[in-house]
Amino acid sequence: MEKWFVAAKKADFDKWAEEFHISPVLARILRNRDLEEEEQVRKFLYGTLEDCYSPWLLKDMDKAVNALIGAVDAQTAIRVIGDYDVDGICSSYILTKGLKCLGARVDTAIPHRIHDGYGLNDSLIEEAKADGIGMIVTCDNGIAAAPQIALATELGIQVIVTDHHEVPYTEEEGIRREILPLALAVVDPKQEQCSYPYKNICGGVVAYKLMLALQEKTGNKVLEDAMDELLEFAAFATVCDVMELKDENRILVKEGLKRLKNTRNLGLQALMEVNGIDTARLSAYHLGFVLGPCLNATGRLDTAKRALELLLAKTKVEAMSAARELKELNDSRKNLTLQGVEEAESFIKEQGMEQDKVMVVYLPDVHESLAGIIAGRIREKYNHPVFVLTRSEEGVKGSGRSIEAYHMYEAMTKVKHFFTKYGGHKLAAGLSMREEDVEPLRKALNESCTLAEEDFIPKVHIDVPMPLSYADEGLAGQLELLEPFGVGNPKPLFAQKELVFLSGVKMGANKSFARFRVRTPEGQTLQLVYFGDLKRFGKFLCEKYGADSEEALYAGRGDFRVSVVYQLGLNVYRGKTELQYLMQYYC
Repeated sequence: MEKWFVAAKKADFDKWAEEFHISPVLARILRNRDLEEEEQVRKFLYGTLEDCYSPWLLKDMDKAVNALIGAVDAQTAIRVIGDYDVDGICSSYILTKGLKCLGARVDTAIPHRIHDGYGLNDSLIEEAKADGIGMIVTCDNGIAAAPQIALATELGIQVIVTDHHEVPYTEEEGIRREILPLALAVVDPKQEQCSYPYKNICGGVVAYKLMLALQEKTGNKVLEDAMDELLEFAAFATVCDVMELKDENRILVKEGLKRLKNTRNLGLQALMEVNGIDTARLSAYHLGFVLGPCLNATGRLDTAKRALELLLAKTKVEAMSAARELKELNDSRKNLTLQGVEEAESFIKEQGMEQDKVMVVYLPDVHESLAGIIAGRIREKYNHPVFVLTRSEEGVKGSGRSIEAYHMYEAMTKVKHFFTKYGGHKLAAGLSMREEDVEPLRKALNESCTLAEEDFIPKVHIDVPMPLSYADEGLAGQLELLEPFGVGNPKPLFAQKELVFLSGVKMGANKSFARFRVRTPEGQTLQLVYFGDLKRFGKFLCEKYGADSEEALYAGRGDFRVSVVYQLGLNVYRGKTELQYLMQYYC
């Protein structure tokens, strides 16, 4: 079971409530988001693009801008090289579209996951040389490609790196030394010498900042008119690359969502239409869990170039055809993922791996593109750092997903001799290695892991202990001021002790969720909805109150006291709005 914590951060909540015309409950939630000063609260609630940081604060931004202006003026052939995930696709679109607005001779190359692997490789550099490319601009990759960039320089190709991943380093006697590629410019906020105030931006935002700086420097009207659309893609990338929705990320996503509701991009319009999304209610959820996976599916099961073609579609017919194809690919990917997760769970049990601090799961026959998704699902179930490895054309490839207490990239750097290639950040990483090193890697990662048992217990952070009867539509409406929700800004959690569960009705086509009738300690009867694991909840009741408790509840004979953690929302159905309580955890 999870471990519950009640946030106890202090502030003058009544003052905040009066200053910003909000409930003291909302003020408490804002403090729980690590806001301390009134200016931080203002920026969180009402921040605009003017509150975002200047692109010129990024190290080497001036070098990158001047070099690109020179290349455009000289009509040098420029190639944007991105990555095959949503961040890489969006970054590639931002740079390609923005440079075309400036009149550049530019094309785009996105590596094939199977044939090329992640990021730059020698063959991509050699292809660029053969195609007469004079400048390469990377996006969402490049920071770990020092040898490939050296090759490009040797072949007479200039390189500008835009990336957001951790900078490779060596460590001797506790002193770290960065290994930076010798490019014309390296724009990555993770560099030690970069003074950019907020480091946790994605590749799409780095690309967007570069276009913003170019627009400021050139005053180009065509690029200025395109900046709203480029912002849409920066927001899309931020959500799909699971960046924290704090600081300027929150503003960029909030503003990007406003524009996405009325996007002029035919590809995005079509993708929303085939997925049945009401654009008026578009949220970060739709980006991360509906639209994003469709773009990702092309890079997983085919080639991400198809996703880029969707975004570049010139007619609605072309866009709808591509969007339907992407949705079908994603549906196929879902089925393959379910099979892969089942294989991973079987492997863990067979290998007795439940006790491993770091799980290294080798599934040689699983499609390598699904490793990251499967790792994420296993991480969610066990709350351990997880690597899922598969057999590839050149040895073994894999992806890792981590928990908050484990810095995955730093842990990998300690055992980097096992990898032929690796990269990533705190919570996610990718790698290539030799098959014979899989078991030694598992042992080395576990031997060097310093996680304690409490690190593996899921933590539930309750914002405010609050009786259900206190909540009303006014408070639920105010909670919408906190949107968009996501990593770093989760939906607020409230807690209520000693609810009496009286009855329940299973709902949905597969009876996969339920609506419960509960009585509060004050004697009020309310409805509580639960979308979680009903079997697990039934087992909990039977263990606590007797073998027939689950049956009694659904027969309307319940009398079971349960404490719950819940969310509050407004449910709109057929034009009617009602207050909704959503159970998330129980004990």
